[in-house]
Amino acid sequence: QLEFVESGGGSVQPGGSLRLSCEVSGNDYTVGTIGWFRQAPGKEREGVSCLSTTEGTLYYADSVKGRFTISRDTAKNTVYLQMNSLKPEDTAVYYCAAGIGIPHYFCPGYVGAFRGQGTQVTVSS
Repeated sequence: QLEFVESGGGSVQPGGSLRLSCEVSGNDYTVGTIGWFRQAPGKEREGVSCLSTTEGTLYYADSVKGRFTISRDTAKNTVYLQMNSLKPEDTAVYYCAAGIGIPHYFCPGYVGAFRGQGTQVTVSS
């Protein structure tokens, strides 16, 4: 079973940037995809970006395409989310999750629990 520790959130002005980190521990050889999700008060959970652990396939939600970039450092067991041109609507708690399946199915369809504590991102002027 995998565990996640998210970090890197903060408060920024619109147009600013943040880099989130998700340190992953444990072993689960069934995992095919890992990625970032966000939850804002009063809004539905959104699968922001995911990547395949075997093929490198990437998924981005339409709301973040061209602004966010997901990457992975296997030596550090860490997944990153570089967030540029941040908007107030990006404000949310960001979580990591992993599971079976390809990014284009796993990311928008994940309904499981989040095992990490998440990291708060606040974008406001």
